[in-house]
Amino acid sequence: MCTRILGIPVSFTTTIEDFIAHDSMKMSYTKKPLSNEVFVRSHELLFEQGLSDIDINVQDWNETKGFFATGEKSALPYDIFAASFYLLSRYEEYLPHVKDDYGRFTPSESIAFNNNFLQKPVVDIWAYKLKAILEEKFEHFSFPKKEYSIQPVIDVPRAYYYKQKGLIRTFGGIFNDLFRLRLRRLYQRTMVLFGFSRDPHDTFKWIINKQKSCDFKFVFLFLIGDYSTYDKNININKKGFVSLIKSVADYSRVGLKASYFALDDISILKKEKKKMESIVNYELQASRHSFSKLNLPKSYRHLVELEINQDYTMGYIKELGFRAGTCTPFLFYDLDYEVQTPLQIHSFHCLDSALLKHQSQLDKKEAIQRIIKQVKQVNGTFTPIFHNYSFSDDLLWKGYRELFTMILDSANED
Repeated sequence: MCTRILGIPVSFTTTIEDFIAHDSMKMSYTKKPLSNEVFVRSHELLFEQGLSDIDINVQDWNETKGFFATGEKSALPYDIFAASFYLLSRYEEYLPHVKDDYGRFTPSESIAFNNNFLQKPVVDIWAYKLKAILEEKFEHFSFPKKEYSIQPVIDVPRAYYYKQKGLIRTFGGIFNDLFRLRLRRLYQRTMVLFGFSRDPHDTFKWIINKQKSCDFKFVFLFLIGDYSTYDKNININKKGFVSLIKSVADYSRVGLKASYFALDDISILKKEKKKMESIVNYELQASRHSFSKLNLPKSYRHLVELEINQDYTMGYIKELGFRAGTCTPFLFYDLDYEVQTPLQIHSFHCLDSALLKHQSQLDKKEAIQRIIKQVKQVNGTFTPIFHNYSFSDDLLWKGYRELFTMILDSANED
């Protein structure tokens, strides 16, 4: 909270004499105040080892919510450090819960969804409440300024809809179109294959043009794993596909969309990592798992072991909001091993498919703007995920180019 959100360095001491002698900004986190400091009464959570079923009572706290009440002497009515740790460590995802058909943790199982604060970055909000108290107590301390930023992610599970599929898949698609009398699709497929029209999923020229107009880099995550029931991507041995990845890497950051089977098998993940590194010619930094699926802590331990230091899987596929309670990237803490890892979690706040439940373009815009407003209020980082196909001419994705442009423009608005 202090270093990443507020931008102030922190040091710790358990020696009372050193603490009392310190004449600058200081705070005690214990059961009773010690001297002239900001005192926050501590909850037991941060002093425990292992997991336990914690009784949580969420209450209204001005414009936000809070839990782990502290008492009268505390500068804050809630232990924001224990509460933030609970959300950021994804403590609730380690506890028994009902999963969806793909084995994912669902919003309905989360404390944020069930207490109506999923669409608020509460960890960041709490950090700014702490800042206000520190500023009041230590008037001469100067806090650094932080600004709102955007980290757009382009997820590419299938670069092309018709092109680069190979003979078997191409003829299989043609016969399937004929058998089902999908003549319009057959016509479109034929036009693409003979080079008379652009592949419907080939929106990369448009996206790169957007990238060229921005000061910040997009992150493209390409699926390059083997073809399977779950992953219908282009074969990585296709020269056209490799050429596409290389050309995108000239303008944006390129990472790996790990295949469905790489989620549980580190040898497959390692193989995909090496393939991607051989294409882009630099060490892989960013990844995201297929179907936004996470198995904590196993999924993240594999990334740590392979030295992949950024993950973009943390978020919900059907709900906009803040799964980990924050819009600031944070380091993954392994609850089983009781250790902070080098893996930086970039939780996403908006997935293109989550907007489909909003019927009109206006409703979609308003939903995005509400999230952006929340992020701007705490000078956080807004991370939206769009797929390459959501910028196609398909009626399902009508207006998504406009939505993406609106998000990019929000970086230049006051």
